[in-house]
Amino acid sequence: MSELLAIALFTILAVISPGADFAMVTRSSYAQGRKAGLAAAVGIALGVQVHVLYTVFGIAVIISQSPGLFLAMKGVGAGYLIYLGYKSLTNTSRITLDGLAHGETSVATALRTGFLINALNPKTMLFVISAYTQVVQPGTPLALDFAYGAFMSFAHWLWFSLVAVFFSSSSLRRAMIERQVMVDRVIGVALIGLGLAVAVAGVR
Repeated sequence: MSELLAIALFTILAVISPGADFAMVTRSSYAQGRKAGLAAAVGIALGVQVHVLYTVFGIAVIISQSPGLFLAMKGVGAGYLIYLGYKSLTNTSRITLDGLAHGETSVATALRTGFLINALNPKTMLFVISAYTQVVQPGTPLALDFAYGAFMSFAHWLWFSLVAVFFSSSSLRRAMIERQVMVDRVIGVALIGLGLAVAVAGVR
């Protein structure tokens, strides 16, 4: 029971803290509508499982013992965050309330981007590794390890689905679309800042 409570606390704190996932779901929701935001939330939840799988199967040990591999993973994640930030910062396409709210392409793109931004997110990587290496005991059954991972994914999906519903409401979307340039720049700067912070932390 103590493991479950610790995992729950770790997960809740990690999920609600602002980061790249939040920025991505926010933009998908206001720019493309509720379906895209919810798809991004599903993608993020699936991305969590990437970290769970390699951690449960012991790759976390390899990462901790191989600084080069660890830095490479952080570099890829930082680069992807900076790329997404640059795309948002330099975006010149204008959004209408109905123009980007529908269509399978936007939903598929949001799902894929949500997955990639979480699967390549060093913050999630460090969170999952920390949770398993510091909270879960070596003798914990494998099935229970995966159950904890499923809870982590569920918590991410639930939180970011709520974020998507909130930011895709008609009144809020309209207000944000009217200020699209400013919103895109704020999100872009936030993503680039997160990417650079990860890169600097990796150098240190």
